[in-house]
Amino acid sequence: MEELKRHFITSDREYREGEVFVYEQKFTVKDVKKAVFTATALGVYEAEINGVKIGKQMFAPGYSYYPRRVLYQTYEVSALLREGANTLRVYLGQGWYCGRFLCENKTQIYGEKPAVSWILKIEDAAGVRDIVSGEQTDELESPYGYAGEYDGEIYFADGRSAVIGHPVSIKNELDFALEPTLTEVALQEEMEVKEAKQTGNVTILDFGQNFAGIVEIDPSFLTNETITIRHGEILNADGSLYTANLRKAKATIVYHAGAEKKKYRPRFTYMGFRYMELSGVDYQSGMIKAYAIHTDMKRTGYFSCENPMVQKLYENQVWGQKSNYVEVPTDCPQRDERMGYTGDGQVFARTGAYNFDTNDFWKNFLRDLELGQLDNTEGYVCATVPQTGPAGIGFISMLGWGNAVTILPEMLYQQFGDEEALPRQYESMKLFVEAEIRKMGKKNLWIGPSLGDWLAMGKGIAWQAMHNNPVSNAFIVHDLKVISETAERLGKKADADRYRRQLEATTKAYIEKFVSKKGIVAKDYQSAYIMALKFVLPEGELRELVKKNFAANIRKNGLQTGFFATEHLLPLLVEAGETELAYDILLQEGCPGWMYQIKCGATTTWERWDALKPDGTVNEEKMAGSGDNMVSFNHYAFGSVGEFYYQYILGIKPQKPGFAELHFEPYPDRRLGGVSGSYLSRAGKIESSWKYEEDGCHISLNTPVKSEVVLPNGQRETVEEGTYQWLC
Repeated sequence: MEELKRHFITSDREYREGEVFVYEQKFTVKDVKKAVFTATALGVYEAEINGVKIGKQMFAPGYSYYPRRVLYQTYEVSALLREGANTLRVYLGQGWYCGRFLCENKTQIYGEKPAVSWILKIEDAAGVRDIVSGEQTDELESPYGYAGEYDGEIYFADGRSAVIGHPVSIKNELDFALEPTLTEVALQEEMEVKEAKQTGNVTILDFGQNFAGIVEIDPSFLTNETITIRHGEILNADGSLYTANLRKAKATIVYHAGAEKKKYRPRFTYMGFRYMELSGVDYQSGMIKAYAIHTDMKRTGYFSCENPMVQKLYENQVWGQKSNYVEVPTDCPQRDERMGYTGDGQVFARTGAYNFDTNDFWKNFLRDLELGQLDNTEGYVCATVPQTGPAGIGFISMLGWGNAVTILPEMLYQQFGDEEALPRQYESMKLFVEAEIRKMGKKNLWIGPSLGDWLAMGKGIAWQAMHNNPVSNAFIVHDLKVISETAERLGKKADADRYRRQLEATTKAYIEKFVSKKGIVAKDYQSAYIMALKFVLPEGELRELVKKNFAANIRKNGLQTGFFATEHLLPLLVEAGETELAYDILLQEGCPGWMYQIKCGATTTWERWDALKPDGTVNEEKMAGSGDNMVSFNHYAFGSVGEFYYQYILGIKPQKPGFAELHFEPYPDRRLGGVSGSYLSRAGKIESSWKYEEDGCHISLNTPVKSEVVLPNGQRETVEEGTYQWLC
């Protein structure tokens, strides 16, 4: 598709934030046999033929690391053409390329102005011809007063279509690669208004669910009114819309009704919300609806539980994933951020890979991660991908975040059996691990600034940053394990030997610095216990001592973990022989805790355990070094508990990569009553259930593969494909 590079066009006007360019071509066809439309953009585009959208992708061509690669789409469009005259119209927005983006609210991050390129190849009675961008192309007056990811859209439905000029071609040499899209964001569930309440001059619409999505306005209810719709996640005590946590994002749609009666949906923005505030018109049923959006992925995991709060938490983490798998693994969908965070992403990745088939999603993300590494001299990984600036060692290249470089490909290999995942990312992993080794030096540890177990309870952000080393260096140990094993698999003996020696040295240094002979880790720091047990400590007497101290810490202090340690908290309690304690933590209704969020009415997981305080007020703690509020009610990091649901409650774990063989080991608890669930693995559908009856716990497994079974009563057996029941 190199030909697309020759046909980029843009407007000759000066840059204005939020401007949308509209281009149009008219052409005729006769007896069409085939028509193929291929397009790309530096920015975001949407194309129509005869008023019908081409494809279903939103924010095409997708977000990528523009300096090195840009995505493109190809569609068969003959069904959209009609005999005789036809019209192709293309809307071009600024998107991530040059629109307002990042916490700093910058514009023109990757380039000065948006540009678009297309080729419409038609085979009809006249032969085969290409209709390309720039040839006989008009620029039209735009119906958009503004369109941006954070602030929303201002749209005029007055039928604007006057020709105002012609685009200009881009003559500069373009040295990025063009690659086909692997994934696409699209409309998903239709969301209906559950309740409408008049509050003064506005109407508050409640959709009953926090989600990432867009509004749809039916203009048949309108004449020439101007309506304004603001979005928010929660309400204030007086019933008004709470928007302080949006920070500088306006999250607003302004719709000027007019001659156009086609239903309006935003093209170049989306919001994270449960509530809308409607003003400028009296609300009528059917006037407003919404659509959830997320990257298209096949649903693969399901869970059902008789305990309604446990079930609600499961549903909340699924909605958290849907809300934040929007092109990249965003942190949250509502405020002026929505970037592809590596740390949040790797923490939730295993849970997400059970819920949905995420292999292509992560393959796409890892491609941009690696390309960004190539443009910084140290090989560091940015905290957000695609990279938006040089990856330094400060805030944007942190341990726990950058380690996604090894954690994600290893997960893809284990979960999906993607045998190319680790070889494909080997050089990327190597760049980062070599950077870690340089930073560690002769001490064999990286002692320095990072964020530690982000947003852990009991300690402030500053304390976490100053006590991050036992958390951060555990990730380095894991990196060294993964890369040494990968090098061995790939036959890179010199690399394997070198990284194995470094692994031994760093493991030894870690234990000497952070773990006492009595098994106390980092002066009894809860998150450090978890990270040491997960990634560092080998089997043996010291590990057993650490397990006991870890359990004692949990009993004494309760849950205090942040983004990273939370994922492993419950599984490690089970490993320590503390299954009942693990369920105690899962089911506790006080703050901090998952069930506390459920009691507060959460429909997704929160950024902070105490996003809503017990007194009902919002936790508005400011970001370090900033006056900005930092509280989100739709953050999926603490939803990583979903991994515990699948692997420990249902007992579904891979014994071999891609579930070629299954390890089935459920951990029932009477407080859940009964559960059932399934996972559609690469090897087939696995179904698990258990339920307590008067005579004991009835356990069932339907497996498509050879399975190692470990039952709660200690019974072990190996079974082949089939359906099995046990009574324990």
